[in-house]
Formats: sequence, C-alpha cells, structure tokens
Amino acid sequence: GFCTTLLLSQIPEQILAQTNNKTEIVCKLKKEHVGVYWYRWIQERQNFEFLVFSNPFGKATYGASINQDKFSVHGASSHTSYSLYISNLHASDNGTYYCSISQSFQLFLGSGTQLGVVDVLPVPPKTTQAPLSKRKPMRCVTKSKADGKKGACSPLIWVPLAASILVLLLSLVPTAHRLHRKHRVSPGGQ
Repeated sequence: GFCTTLLLSQIPEQILAQTNNKTEIVCKLKKEHVGVYWYRWIQERQNFEFLVFSNPFGKATYGASINQDKFSVHGASSHTSYSLYISNLHASDNGTYYCSISQSFQLFLGSGTQLGVVDVLPVPPKTTQAPLSKRKPMRCVTKSKADGKKGACSPLIWVPLAASILVLLLSLVPTAHRLHRKHRVSPGGQ
C-alpha cells in the first residue's frame, strides 16, 4: 500500500466558515506535477464529487453541474502548490475536500480538509487560567493528537479511495475485453 501524505498534503485540516464568505484550501506537492484534481466527499450521499482539474498553465476543467463562479484554482509558479478557492459559501458546501494527483495509473489523495459552513461563527471562550489539577490530562490530548496523525491511511481515506479505484477498474473492463478479442481474432482470422 501507500500513504497519501508522502506525495501531497493539505492545509488546513478543518475550516469553519460563515455563510456567503469565501475560503481557501492549499494543496502542497512534494514535486512538480501535471496538475491537480479536487474532489468533495459528501458524507450523507457517501460519494465523491469531482469538482475541478487544474493544470500548471492555469487551465481548469470542471465537473458536471459544478458552478465555475464558486470554485477556482490558482497554482504557484513553482507548480508544487495549488489553492482551491470556494466563494459564496452555503451549507450545501459542507464536506471533506481532497486534492488528488494521478501517477502510475493510481489516484493519490491529499490528507483532506473538512469544511463546515455556519450562519454565525461561535464566539471563542474567554481564556481563563485552568487550575493545576485540570492541566495534567493535557498530555493525553497531545499524545492522542499525535496518534491521530497516522490517520492519513485510516478507513476514512481508504474506503472512498478503494471505491474510486474499483469504479475506475470496472470502467476499463470493456476496453480490455475488446482489445483481448481483437488480439485473438487478428492474427489467424484474416
């Protein structure tokens, strides 16, 4: 298997944004690539939605029924960083966004960015000094957070990725079958 974070990473991990505003998700590649795909995983429908593909020259190809005014991609001149901009945010934009590259007939996904859109942003709690007895559990929090970093290869990534690869492979079956039949018929049959 492979770990997706070796080739590309995303920042931030989570975004909480206000309705009608805009946001940015950054995808960083370890090396220059021919372009980046962007997908949204919609939990309720349990499916990936193809949003846009952007090549290093700034040309974008959008998915079916994707609003081109809402999504735009800008690449850095180094072609190792691509930003997805989402404007005019609404609750329908909620989901986990993934940048992706295609290499050696495989699709590699970024670490994912969870976007939540709300009408009113929560007010951050006032910072108060916690008593000493409540500080000790903080070590546990940071340890579990470090363990969570291994999540790039968790079922949350693998299940949708495996489903996508399965769909891709199934779409190649008719072509392979045709080529196999053509190869069998050509040499002796004519």
